[in-house]
Amino acid sequence: MSYAIRRRFWAAFLILAFFGLWEILCIALQVSDLVLPRPSQVMATLVDRFDVLWPHILQTLWTTMVGFLLGVTVGLLIGACIGTSRIAYDTAYPLLIGFSSIPKVAVVPIFVLWFGSGSVPAILTALAMCFFPIVVNIATGLATTEPELEDVLKSMGASKLDILWNVGLPRTMPFFFASLKIAATFAFVGSVLSETVASNRGIGNVMMTASSNFDVPLVFAGLFILAVLGVLLYAAFSLVEMRVAGWANRRNDITTTA
Repeated sequence: MSYAIRRRFWAAFLILAFFGLWEILCIALQVSDLVLPRPSQVMATLVDRFDVLWPHILQTLWTTMVGFLLGVTVGLLIGACIGTSRIAYDTAYPLLIGFSSIPKVAVVPIFVLWFGSGSVPAILTALAMCFFPIVVNIATGLATTEPELEDVLKSMGASKLDILWNVGLPRTMPFFFASLKIAATFAFVGSVLSETVASNRGIGNVMMTASSNFDVPLVFAGLFILAVLGVLLYAAFSLVEMRVAGWANRRNDITTTA
């Protein structure tokens, strides 16, 4: 059995052991369902109410992905400007840091005031949550381009756009995919946060309604759904990263298998 297979086996075993320990402790300590439901109860709730939950899952996934794609686009554009222009860096970076420091729960009412309740505030909140990691990592990746290399390319007739497209952006790929994994989870947080305040659909709304009805297993079922969606999206980006920027991890693979 290879090292990679053993590693995945032990990872799966430990995850199952975690949920098994959770189940055993809840039974042994007689923990009330209103405090902490057992994993078996959460799974039973998912199975019994999946037909009801499915439209809300699709709603949350749709708003999250739209906000995430918009956030990636905005982050790429701003990050490229900041990473290639010192003036843009000095001007935009303090503003971005200030915006990122604002709790997004305080921004949701403003989005509701401007656009009303529904999907738009959820999309904008997801965008506001996820674009900053993209900006920081793209700007950092572009900053790793050596000035000497830029001077050599300019002496050979390359324009600033040529250097950005052929050298700068390829070098940002490891940073970019690292930021995508973070931004994807932030996008889910933003979308669900908005749904708890300004929507009558989505997993966030389901969790808020279930909490008000003291239906704790349904609340945990919503948390489980969000966790699974986040893990699946993270895994998808990891696979794409290995295809596009696998060269950045080649050294780690060699040292692992050695």
